[in-house]
Amino acid sequence: MADETIKRLEDLLAENDEAQMRKAERVAIVGAGTLGQGIAQTIAAAGLDVKVVEKNNEAKELSIKQLSESMDREIARWGMTSSEKKAILSRIYWHTSLDKLNKCDLIIEAVGENLELKKAIFEKLDKIAKPEAIFISTTSTLSLEEIASVTNRKCKFVGMHFLNPVPKVRLVEVVRTIDTAEETMEKIKNFAVSIGKTPVEVYEYPGFITTRVIVPLLNEAMHILLEGLATAHDIDLAMKLGYNLPIGPLELADSMGLDEVLAWMQELWKTLGEPRYRPCPLLRKLVRERKLGKKVGEGFFKYDKNGRIITEKK
Repeated sequence: MADETIKRLEDLLAENDEAQMRKAERVAIVGAGTLGQGIAQTIAAAGLDVKVVEKNNEAKELSIKQLSESMDREIARWGMTSSEKKAILSRIYWHTSLDKLNKCDLIIEAVGENLELKKAIFEKLDKIAKPEAIFISTTSTLSLEEIASVTNRKCKFVGMHFLNPVPKVRLVEVVRTIDTAEETMEKIKNFAVSIGKTPVEVYEYPGFITTRVIVPLLNEAMHILLEGLATAHDIDLAMKLGYNLPIGPLELADSMGLDEVLAWMQELWKTLGEPRYRPCPLLRKLVRERKLGKKVGEGFFKYDKNGRIITEKK
C-alpha cells in the first residue's frame, strides 16, 4: 500500500514537471536587447514562463545584468517589490541556441532593424520550430512580407510592434500581412491581452501607426534644437505643457535609443522618400559619438543611474 502511494506521488510530480516544462516552452524571444528584455519582463510578470535566446554567453550575461538593474531602479522608485522581481526572473529561461525553441508555440524575434539578420533567424527557426508555431517579428519599419518570405508558414507570421518601455506602455500594434490567417491574428490579439496589452490591428505598411506619427515630431524637435531656437529643456517643456504630453520629444527619443530612432528614420526615408523622415544632422552626430540616450547615460540630455535627467547648473 505504501509503495502504491509513493508511486502515485511520483507520477503526480512527474506530471507537474511536464506541465511546468510545457509552460516554459510556450513563449520564446530571440534577442535580448532593451526591447527583448522588456518583452520578457512583461510576459513573466503576467505569470507566463518565457525562453530568451541571445547570440552568445557574453551577450546573455549582459542582458541578465541589464534586466536586473532595470528592475532594481523600479524597486528604488517604489514601482516594484523585491519579491515581484524575484518571481519575474524565476520565469525567464536563458539560452544561446535556437534549437531550444523546437517546442514553442509563439516565437518572438526582437533583434535590431536589420532585414538580412531577421530573415536569417526566421529561416533557421522555420526548420526548428514545430509546424503549428506562430512566428512574430517586432520590426517597426521593415517589410514583414519580405521577412516572412523565407518561411513556409506565411499564414502564421505576424508583427507585434511594442513601444519602449515595454512593461509600462499598454499599447501593442498587431500587424497582419496579406497572408496572415484570421486565426493567427485572433490568437496573437488574445495573447496581447493576456500579458496586459491593448492590441491595435494594423495592416503592413512602413512605420505602421505609431512610428509614422512620432518620427516627424521627434525629427522636428531635433531641427529646432539644431537651429538654436530653444534649449532641449525648453523644447520638451513647451511640448509637455502645451499638449499635455507626459514626456517631451527629445527625452522620448533618448528613451527609445537614438540609434534605434535613426534606424527608423533612415528606413522610412529610404522606403517612402518623404522629407519629413530625413534624419536631422544632429541625431546623426549624437549616434556617431555613441551618445545613444538613457541606455548609455547621455543623449540630448544627461541621465543619472536611475534614468533621471541631470539638471546642469547655469
